[in-house]
Amino acid sequence: MFGYLNINLSLVRKLVQLCMFVFMVYGSTIVGYYAADKLSNALPALSCAYDTQTADYCTLIPFQHQMGHRIGPVVAAGGNILQAFMPFFITLATFLGLFVLLNKAFCGWVCPLGFFQEVIAMIGQKLGLKKTESLDGALVKRIRPVKWLMLSVLIFGLPILSGIGFVSHDLGDPFCQICPSRILTTLATGDTAQLNVNTASPVVMTLSILADFIFGLIIALALTIRQPFCRICPMLALHAVFKKIGLVRLVKNAKPRCEKCGLCARACPMDIKEIHTDMQHKDVLFSDCTLCGRCVEFCPDKDVLQMKYAFFPIISADPQYFKRRKKSQTDWEQKTLFGKK
Repeated sequence: MFGYLNINLSLVRKLVQLCMFVFMVYGSTIVGYYAADKLSNALPALSCAYDTQTADYCTLIPFQHQMGHRIGPVVAAGGNILQAFMPFFITLATFLGLFVLLNKAFCGWVCPLGFFQEVIAMIGQKLGLKKTESLDGALVKRIRPVKWLMLSVLIFGLPILSGIGFVSHDLGDPFCQICPSRILTTLATGDTAQLNVNTASPVVMTLSILADFIFGLIIALALTIRQPFCRICPMLALHAVFKKIGLVRLVKNAKPRCEKCGLCARACPMDIKEIHTDMQHKDVLFSDCTLCGRCVEFCPDKDVLQMKYAFFPIISADPQYFKRRKKSQTDWEQKTLFGKK
């Protein structure tokens, strides 16, 4: 529908991201303290529980705690495994209930850390820094498995081993200890505690140093590289597991001209080349996709790419919209704080 309106989807998305950032970080001031504690405890985005003003927090922290504090100890003691898994199943069900609504768009439209990286990228562009449009394909392939490793080891593996007693109890929530969103959202509320090096134990100190390093690295990389942390985020991997059940979909009606074009792949901030090269499948919601919609915006052929909510189109590729969008993108990229490039 955007093809016939003078609306820039990317601008709309930025406004939604800004509103969601305010709600995710300062939400308790909007919904009240008691409602904020908590609305679901299982949001499919990196909204941090360590932010005391948040209106919700992501599902990764209850998953880790359930592995480390319930399932692991029960496994070690030989207790009732099914009973130990019940809180996990409840959290998963809540996650899925929310995830069905927006699918992987939680990454591209809701996640505070995703928005933060995009803001850093805009700052880098206005400073006139040379942007890396696309990473090398071989490098992208090497990076992609990292998110699965993060999910399996940091969210499930180490916490359950901690609960069993095979590794230190300090590894009960290893991802939260290094998660850059933990630092970002608490800093946004004026709390600098998560930025400090915690010397409670060698393991905790190592993790806190690593957390500070990752947060600083993300800022440095995001100035010139699109969405550096999103590429390895375990939440993205968790989304990929359930992407088939979400109501928001990305559909491709390939035409012969697609083989020569490739504008959709160049527009993709996650360097998903398959959006261009796949000529067989209509469902092109790939594992790394965040449903930002840029591929649809920068497709010049009528209805070749569509983002749909169930069976209803949200935005479809349109040549007139493409021309306006391309011009606005060019104008944006040419202007810096030091004048035009």
